[in-house]
Amino acid sequence: METQRVVDFPHRSMDKRPRKRPRLTWDIPPVLPPPAPPKIPPTVYCGQEFGAVPNYGYSSIYYNGVPGNVSPPWRPDDKDGHYVFAIGENLTPRYRILSKMGEGTFGQVLECLDNERKEIVAIKVVRSIQKYREAAMIEIDVLQKLAKYDNCGTRCVQIRNWFDYRNHICIVFEKLGPSLYDFLRKNSYRSFPIDLVREFCRQLLESVAFMHDLRLIHTDLKPENILLVSSEYIKVLDYKLIFSPSLKFLSRSGKNGSYFKNLPKSSAIKLIDFGSTTFEHQDHSYVVSTRHYRAPEVIFGLGWNYPCDMWSVGCIIVELCSGEALFQTHENLEHLAMMEKVLGPLPQHMIMRADHRAEKYFRRSARLDWPEGATSRDSIKAVWKLPRLQNLIMQHVDHSAGDLIDLLQGLLRYDPANGSRQEKL
Repeated sequence: METQRVVDFPHRSMDKRPRKRPRLTWDIPPVLPPPAPPKIPPTVYCGQEFGAVPNYGYSSIYYNGVPGNVSPPWRPDDKDGHYVFAIGENLTPRYRILSKMGEGTFGQVLECLDNERKEIVAIKVVRSIQKYREAAMIEIDVLQKLAKYDNCGTRCVQIRNWFDYRNHICIVFEKLGPSLYDFLRKNSYRSFPIDLVREFCRQLLESVAFMHDLRLIHTDLKPENILLVSSEYIKVLDYKLIFSPSLKFLSRSGKNGSYFKNLPKSSAIKLIDFGSTTFEHQDHSYVVSTRHYRAPEVIFGLGWNYPCDMWSVGCIIVELCSGEALFQTHENLEHLAMMEKVLGPLPQHMIMRADHRAEKYFRRSARLDWPEGATSRDSIKAVWKLPRLQNLIMQHVDHSAGDLIDLLQGLLRYDPANGSRQEKL
């Protein structure tokens, strides 16, 4: 399930990494006044559907939205095991709930005020189901290891605290900005400038290399799991919409007549969501990664390792350049057909080694069962309209296209065994 995040909450810039080049024009840290005390919203119940507001034994102070320094009365979880809360009440006496930032299969993310440190934090409240509790404890282990070695705290989201509250594992994080996916979505899926993509790419590769050095494989890299450090942005003219490529006059193709697009003020990013992160010594035979960013060896059932992260990075870079996912598909055969259309034929030796679950995607001649095995004409059209990787990049990149294509051809190389994906680190 997609996690919706709030993008307009102001932050101080945390971009203190050394730079190899001068800061980009949009990369100047915003000068913000000291944060004002957060406004206490009225009490709103979340997590269940309510008709009349039930009486949980609240005193009138709760209904006024100004809870005392205590935890709220106990109430049952909803039918899916999500914690039921009210905006403005406490999550333990230390944390005041300000808003709901998002929700996913794991649980919910709440924006809270840390009453001890007087800072805004994000708290991941995990569902009270055993498998999610176990996954949360693994994530905490990973986060603590990352924090131990990431001295500057610039690569991955920083864990502040964790606790077990009413059978919910709660992980306290620093509050960051929107994900790259949410920024694209709220920007009508207009691509980022290539110079900004280059900066994102550098940080992303450094962060993944940092994890791999610690013998950790993220396994779920995607734009939703890459967050901007700051929510601050500026509006700039979108020259691709102002001038038509052929007629050289004002175009009306901009959504709602807008010829502007948003750019983040700071290019600083951090990785999040380590619930699927795997240690090198653990089992690598099961299916990992969100569909659009899943490496071919995972689909073939050949096992996976560090290079599966690099394939995901390649897909992410293309999406940041174009504004759209490279492989927009929901089933394996179509996904493999899209790979062949964009990247060329799948290697015969990988096809011959595919496990029994993947054999159905191929004919006895070891040729992909496409388009014969397609589920619909729309599926065939979706594959047919895809351009080759080189052409796709040149459609969106005015300069440095050659260098970017070289990088992507290494990251999106089919066979992870030849080391090409890993060499990019």
